[in-house]
Amino acid sequence: MSTKTKYLITGGCGFIGSCLVRKLLDDDNNFIVNIDKISYASNKNSIQGHDNKNYTLIESDINDAGVVEDALKSHSPNYIIHLAAESHVDRSIDSPDNFINSNIIGTYNMLQYSYGYWSSMEGLKKKNFKFIYVSTDEVYGSIVDENCSFDEESPIRPNSPYAASKASSDLLARAWYKTYSFPVIVTNSSNNYGIWQFPEKLIPLVIKKCLKEQKIPIYGNGKQIRDWINVEDNVDGILAVLNNGRLGERYNIGGLNELTNLEIVEVICKFLDEIRPRNIGKYFDLIEFVKDRPAHDFRYSLSINKMIKEINWKPVIPFEDGIKETVKWYLDNENWLFYETQERYDGNRLGQIKK
Repeated sequence: MSTKTKYLITGGCGFIGSCLVRKLLDDDNNFIVNIDKISYASNKNSIQGHDNKNYTLIESDINDAGVVEDALKSHSPNYIIHLAAESHVDRSIDSPDNFINSNIIGTYNMLQYSYGYWSSMEGLKKKNFKFIYVSTDEVYGSIVDENCSFDEESPIRPNSPYAASKASSDLLARAWYKTYSFPVIVTNSSNNYGIWQFPEKLIPLVIKKCLKEQKIPIYGNGKQIRDWINVEDNVDGILAVLNNGRLGERYNIGGLNELTNLEIVEVICKFLDEIRPRNIGKYFDLIEFVKDRPAHDFRYSLSINKMIKEINWKPVIPFEDGIKETVKWYLDNENWLFYETQERYDGNRLGQIKK
């Protein structure tokens, strides 16, 4: 009987995490332990339809150190991929304490107890063990020069409480490698899009606003630029880094699809006009420009040369194909699109410009 490869995933019922879990479960030789507190943006149904004999959900918070320690002792994972985080910029502006607790203290717990677990290991399992910390391009701050992109040597200059909390965790991961030789690798991805994303984020929110015939608020002039990557590509990149990345390094995982926020909205509106037209007018008519967000970063742009050269990875899903499949999925899953708990926050805000 073959021994299964065990993965401990945090935040595995979230947007990126659930995609990762689904992909790992496609291989019957994998066993996944998922720690997720099932917050407003999580959905246990995003894992359904897979062989659950290879999957265990621990419905708890990584801020509970005992939960983390027990999970490590009970399941003895070969690898850890840490994704659990609060990730909404506007929420971080309104309630930064939640982001400090989840993103910094939670990451500290994961690093500290995983280090203790790794230190007690022996032989080949210890040699092959890796801890992957999944972060964001927002830690680099904003870039104006259209001829430049952030690479892995760019300084960390976060501008929002969310970005600062993620940047703090990036630095904790680096410190645990430098100080304790803990085998950690960091990935920084650009804006993710795809299925099962919570409808407070830009793409599903725009679809929702269109279907409800509500105004689509856009911050400022809508010319802020983001690089978009399909979540499937990001997950493939994360696993490629797990398999081939160098310990102590960081890797930028970008989609090479830089578009303004207004362009993204226009793409969605135009496609909806084709497949589900309004009774009167075009969806673009619903756009409304609103007061800009505090410290709103102008442009995110990632160089993926390191991923290409070292990992032999690059994104493969064309944006035009990916966005159409994404829109179709939300139309087929309106129960998730109109998930009731997010109504508490939506209003007319568009802090949905980030992952």
